[in-house]
Amino acid sequence: MKVEIYDALMRCQASRRDVLRGTASAAALLGVSSVMGGIPGMAMAADDLRAQILKIPGVGKGAPTDADWQKVGELCLEPTKANVAAGEFAGVELTFMGLNNQNLHNFLFRGFLKPWEAYTGAKINWIDLAQADYNARLQQSIATGTVDFDIIEMGAPFEGDTAGRGLLDEMPDWVAKQIEADDLVDYLKAPVGTWEGKTYRVTIDGDCHTFAYRKDYFGEGSISGRSEPPKTWQEVNEVSKALIGKTDPLTGLPAYGYLDPLKGWGGFGFYFVENRATAYAKYPGDPAWLFDPENMKPLVNNPAWVQAIQDVMDLIAAKAYPSDQINADPGTTAFSQFLAGTGSMLMWWGDVGSSARTSDTSVVGDVVGFGINRGSSRVYNRKSGQWEEKYNEAPNMAYIGWGIYVTKRVSGDEKKRKAAWSAAAHLGGKDISLWTSAYPSGFQPYRQSHFNYDEWQAAGYDRAYIEEYLGSNANSYNHPNAAIEPRIPGIFQYYSVAEDELAKGFAGQYKSAQETADAIAAAWEKITDQIGRESQLKLYRASLGL
Repeated sequence: MKVEIYDALMRCQASRRDVLRGTASAAALLGVSSVMGGIPGMAMAADDLRAQILKIPGVGKGAPTDADWQKVGELCLEPTKANVAAGEFAGVELTFMGLNNQNLHNFLFRGFLKPWEAYTGAKINWIDLAQADYNARLQQSIATGTVDFDIIEMGAPFEGDTAGRGLLDEMPDWVAKQIEADDLVDYLKAPVGTWEGKTYRVTIDGDCHTFAYRKDYFGEGSISGRSEPPKTWQEVNEVSKALIGKTDPLTGLPAYGYLDPLKGWGGFGFYFVENRATAYAKYPGDPAWLFDPENMKPLVNNPAWVQAIQDVMDLIAAKAYPSDQINADPGTTAFSQFLAGTGSMLMWWGDVGSSARTSDTSVVGDVVGFGINRGSSRVYNRKSGQWEEKYNEAPNMAYIGWGIYVTKRVSGDEKKRKAAWSAAAHLGGKDISLWTSAYPSGFQPYRQSHFNYDEWQAAGYDRAYIEEYLGSNANSYNHPNAAIEPRIPGIFQYYSVAEDELAKGFAGQYKSAQETADAIAAAWEKITDQIGRESQLKLYRASLGL
């Protein structure tokens, strides 16, 4: 969908939030903050700039448009001007490959970079990919040696496939200074974004999965019969089954519990089974939960992973999901279901928190709460081969965040190289990142400076909401038993084939959760042997710090 068409539709459609809350409530939201028209080029203190961009368009004012993205991009252009002269990149053309997911990602980048293009003289051509197509497109480019992009939006798990193959350009020192890289949360600092001691990434996202739930489903007299949301995955399934046949208190439609995505998403859907599995499989003090660090044997068919798959199969058998859940990918569960009022519990990337309050399609902003990944009342010790009856938490650091990378295509042309890195630095700037964290963007908080509650409150978020939302991100990043995935070549080959086998299991083509898990493990063994077991083991152990 083109930006212009999307904007037109957004202007014409009635906000579902307004319909369900009533016009009086909507009017109150509109009064939270006023739009402050920016005057490009006006000198202002950093704090004033941050306050100003957070008023574009203002929390409760509806979803941002291309005009808003351009205004934010213009106001955040000063760091670029400190390193680049006006018109310095005249005649340079760059190709940028990224996502068009949920009309975010590349759509915002276009707006942010239009004032950058106007100032620098460079021109950007775009390759837009759906999330489900991303891995296949990137792997095809790598395998055929036809990398046809100068800049790529990419996650850290792909660094093994790209930096490890010598396909990326090393970040210049001036870029790290411009983006204030020291401001990143600790888990996103080196070795993330680096390979063999060289830095390749401008981080634009944090990426961990957090728990979102509907507060109107819990509490005294609630339909769940529980005063508090579930603490463990065992309780999540209990609640989901107990809600069958009940009515949603907000929409009047059927009530549902937890929303598992049962359809693959180009490998990204595997993270959602991981959410359940990490609580069972990530034993405290043991960094390994995907592969055995002694031989690269998959752990995905051990009792912990089998339990995670069985959890989902139990809810399928109980008919606890919406009727067509077999065709629901993660984008559906977050944006078409949870934010739109279907279901009461969800694990997703943290940007659901900003979208709940600032997206036109969200109806749950007043009733949503947040926490870290649910725990388990027992944890599997892979070394002893036994379950231990003790509570365990393991937040899933799913994907280690999006970043902007520059490819070797520009390395022989210094003007083009500087232009590519300047564009990346503009998108990864400290101030612009605050805006992307606070509004629908596809990204979530990832810098230490993003956790200033006062800034968010001044933007129109209420204090209790933002403390809970930002707290769920911070507590996940800093958790001592966080499950961090390895940056090894082929990681999304493993994830993609796992999705294929899970789909068969969920559709009843395998007899059991164990048989499904065994099929995944067998497929993973083949991938490891194809890539090279010895080299994979070496990189895997290094990624675990062993």
